Amino acid sequence: QVQLVESGGGLVQVGGSLRLSCAASGRTFSSYALGWFRQAPGKERECVAALSRSGGSTYYADSVKGRFTISKDNAKNTVYLQMSGLQPEDTAIYYCAGTNKFIATTQSGYDYWGQGTQVTVSA
Repeated sequence: QVQLVESGGGLVQVGGSLRLSCAASGRTFSSYALGWFRQAPGKERECVAALSRSGGSTYYADSVKGRFTISKDNAKNTVYLQMSGLQPEDTAIYYCAGTNKFIATTQSGYDYWGQGTQVTVSA
């Protein structure tokens, strides 16, 4: 099994930036498709970004496209989510997820999940 641990969350003002990290253990990310999800109170968990196994394809939710960037460093077994232009609606718990199958944008598409890290955007 694979363990994923998110970090980098915190409190940021509107318009600010934050970089989330997700470190993996158990297996390298080189053969994994990866995703970032977020869940706000009272809302469904949604995929905000995803990266294919090769790293050659990405997906971004319309709500974050142009503001968020997903990337990974296979040598460090770490996937990142760079967030810019943060808005209050970005406030949520952010989760990283991995699968040894194909890039996916739904929860069911992923096998491994981190514990989540809180991102709070305040006005």
